[in-house]
Parts: sequence; structure tokens; C-alpha cells
Amino acid sequence: MNTKLSLKELNRISVEEFKETKKLPLVIVLDNIRSMNNVGSVFRTSDAFVVEKIYLCGITPKPPHREINKTALGATETVDWEYTLTTKEAIDNLREQGYKIYSIEQAEGSIKLNEFHPNKDSKIAIIMGNEVDGVDQDIINNSDGVIEIPQYGTKHSLNISVTTGIVVWHLFNHLKE
Repeated sequence: MNTKLSLKELNRISVEEFKETKKLPLVIVLDNIRSMNNVGSVFRTSDAFVVEKIYLCGITPKPPHREINKTALGATETVDWEYTLTTKEAIDNLREQGYKIYSIEQAEGSIKLNEFHPNKDSKIAIIMGNEVDGVDQDIINNSDGVIEIPQYGTKHSLNISVTTGIVVWHLFNHLKE
């Protein structure tokens, strides 16, 4: 029988231990995200999979804010983040640091997520786009590639927090030591 683990049995690390933990060489760039709940969810997913950093760009809301904290559940205290006025500024900074930039979007010539297999020594930044407009075309043009989650139903998009979780889990399985 499978018995649910108690909080004590989960052996969660402290904020200090998290800060010292080796991070996944993955950065998430939020391109003009509107929803504070989505931002909080991305923080929480980033904490779960020890993502290196989150860039909050343009109109994307910044911590501290109680609406972000509702879904982040403290992850704004563990995951490093930085605000930039534009997404281009963030990706220029990341490219200088040796990151490959991938927009997560439906686009001509995109790579299906299940066919994307980065090397363990890759440094990757993923751009997550606005809830209505997606990733800005100028940002797609400045990316090294576009990754798309194959979808087979009647809907043509997933919520940004769901998309982030799927993509981060996939990349975690390829980049973790």
C-alpha cells in the first residue's frame, strides 16, 4: 500500500540550503506576462526543479506581492530573479553569458519538445510569452530556436504555468547531473 508522506518525511531543504544547491543551467524569461498567479506558479515550478533564475520583463509583475505569493508559496524567496524593462535586454544579457535562447511558441520550423534533447552541459534560456499574444515576433527572431509542445485536441494553447511545468520537467530530465 502506498502511504502519503508527511511534511517531515519529505525532507525539504531550507531556504539557505536551496541557495547553496547546484542549480539547473536553465533560466526562464517571462515576456510581458500579465497574471500574478502565473508568475507565482512559474516561481514555484522553478523552485521544485532548482532553476537557476527567472527574468521578469516588461509588464510582468514583480515580487513582493500577495497575489504572486498565493501561488509561489515562498518560492520568490528561494529562486533568484531579475527585472528588465525589455525581454531583448534579458536575452542579450543571457547570450553574453553563453546561453542558447529558445522561445516556447507555435511557429514555422519549431522543434517539437519531445524531439529536443540538449546535452547535459547546455546552458538554456526559455522565453515564455504573454497569455494572449504569446512570445513577441521580434523575440522569436532573436532566439536560437523555437520549441513547441505538440497538442492534439481542439484547443491550440496551454496556460503559461502549465506550459512552463511541462517544458521545465522535460529539460530537467536532460540537464540534471
